[in-house]
Amino acid sequence: MKKIAPVTIAFVLIFSVCFAAINSLTGKWAGPVTLPGNKPFQLGYNFKVDSGKLTGTALTPAGEVIITDGMINGDDFSFNVPVPNGNAPHTGKLYADSIALHFVYEGQHLAATLKRTN
Repeated sequence: MKKIAPVTIAFVLIFSVCFAAINSLTGKWAGPVTLPGNKPFQLGYNFKVDSGKLTGTALTPAGEVIITDGMINGDDFSFNVPVPNGNAPHTGKLYADSIALHFVYEGQHLAATLKRTN
């Protein structure tokens, strides 16, 4: 009986830490990027993680759109943003207080650092 309690507590703590890491992506994130043509733009994303699936919205130059094909694997994630000429594929990595985001827009590879806004 005495051995079961520490094992149970350890399991609960490990599960809680893993669950917190997955859900910490959920929320609003924003950051600056320079688009093709040297146009500054403020990126904005509202992510939701549910059962290992990434959903949400993205603020694009054409307005707010629903992200598609969202996947999450630990701290790494990917999704597509529909744009007028197809999709802008995105990949990202979640850190303690930021997201490193890489994406392709109008044929150019771009990168941004996002910070939580909520």
